[in-house]
Amino acid sequence: MTQLQPRLGARDIAVAAVMNLLWGMNIIAVKMAVIEIPPLTAALLRQAIVLMVCLSWLRVVPGRMRELFAFGVMTGGLYFLVINLSMAVATNVGALAIAGQLGVPFAMLLAVVILKERIHKYRIAGVAMSLLGVGILVFDPEVAREIPGIALTALASLIWAGSSLIQRNLRGVPVLSMYAWVGLLGVVILAPVAWVFEPEGIRSIPRLPLHSLGWVAFSAIGSTIIGHGSMSWLLQRHPVASVTPLTLAAPVLSVIFASLFFHTPLTPLMILGGIVALAGVAIVTIRSARVRESRA
Repeated sequence: MTQLQPRLGARDIAVAAVMNLLWGMNIIAVKMAVIEIPPLTAALLRQAIVLMVCLSWLRVVPGRMRELFAFGVMTGGLYFLVINLSMAVATNVGALAIAGQLGVPFAMLLAVVILKERIHKYRIAGVAMSLLGVGILVFDPEVAREIPGIALTALASLIWAGSSLIQRNLRGVPVLSMYAWVGLLGVVILAPVAWVFEPEGIRSIPRLPLHSLGWVAFSAIGSTIIGHGSMSWLLQRHPVASVTPLTLAAPVLSVIFASLFFHTPLTPLMILGGIVALAGVAIVTIRSARVRESRA
C-alpha cells in the first residue's frame, strides 16, 4: 500500500483546483439543463452518460454489492431526481448552493444517530452554524420565494448525507466501478419515473440540440466522473484531513458563478448566511477529518 503523504505537491493543488472549478461551474450546467430539458429527463440523460463512460468498469464486487446497490439507488436515482427538481423550481440558484452545504452537517448527524459516533463541542458548534447560515436566507426578501427550491435542496442534501455513510464501506472499490453502478441504477430508477411524468420529454430526446446535451454532458463527465474521480485520486495519496478542506472552495465558486452567469443578486443577507454556513461546514469538515485520521 502506498504511504499517504500529508504534504500536498503542486500537482495535487492543480488537481484540487480543477476539481473545485468543475464543481463550482456545475451549478450553471445543471440549471441550464433543466431550463432546456424537463428535469427528470435531464437527470436520466446525466446518468445514462455516466453509465456509458463507466460501462467498461461495471463489475460485481464480492462482499460489496449490497452497499454498491444502496449507493447507486441513493446517489444515481433519488439524489438527482430531487436536486434537478430543486433547480427547476428555483430562480436564484446561488441560494441553493448555500443550502446544499447542509449535506456535511447532515452526514455527521446521521453518523451520530445511526453509527453512534460521539461528537464534541467544536463539531456541534459547526452544525449549529451551518443550520443558522441557511436559516438566515429565509429572512432575505430576495430569497424568500426560493423556499420550495431550498427545501428540495435540503432534502437532496439529506439523501447525499445518507449515501456518504454508505460510501464509507466502499473503500478500495475503484471510483469508476462505483459510478458505473450509480449510472446503471440511476437509469433503472429514473427511466420509468421520467416516462410517467415527462413522456414528451422522453420522446424529445432524439431531437435535443447539441448545446442542450452539452450541459448534461458537462455535469456527467466534468462534475461526476472527473470531479469525484479527482477526489478519490487525492484521497489515495493523502490523508483525509489534508484533502477534505480543499473542497470548501466549491460552494463559494458556485455562488459567484451563479450570480455572474444568471445575474441574480448577491444580497448582504445571502453573503452573511453563506459565510456563516461555510464556516460551520469548515469546522465540521476539518474536525471530522482529523477524528477519522486519528482512528485510522
